[in-house]
Amino acid sequence: MSLIKSAMAASPQGSCSTNEIDTALGCISTDVGSGGFVGSILQLAIGLGGGIALLLILYGTFIVTTSAGNPDKLNQGKEIIGSAISGLLFIILSIVLLNLIGVKILAIPGF
Repeated sequence: MSLIKSAMAASPQGSCSTNEIDTALGCISTDVGSGGFVGSILQLAIGLGGGIALLLILYGTFIVTTSAGNPDKLNQGKEIIGSAISGLLFIILSIVLLNLIGVKILAIPGF
């Protein structure tokens, strides 16, 4: 059973199983064994953060390639790319830290 059945397609009202909550994002699991509600929200947030970082990297690359030698535009594009990469690294390191603390050290069930 997936944590989120469909983030894009809306499910009909009341079509979730007994261990799921019907939300605007679809059915979100509340079962502790599969990660539960917090796991679903973390998975969604990580996916959104990665997607936004990818879009910012592409936007920064577009600015750099269309700068035509203008140093202000070139620096602006480099700044956007650097910020997106540092944000992506922040997301990745936060996942590693949550895994280390939540799973390895505290052994939180379903985390």
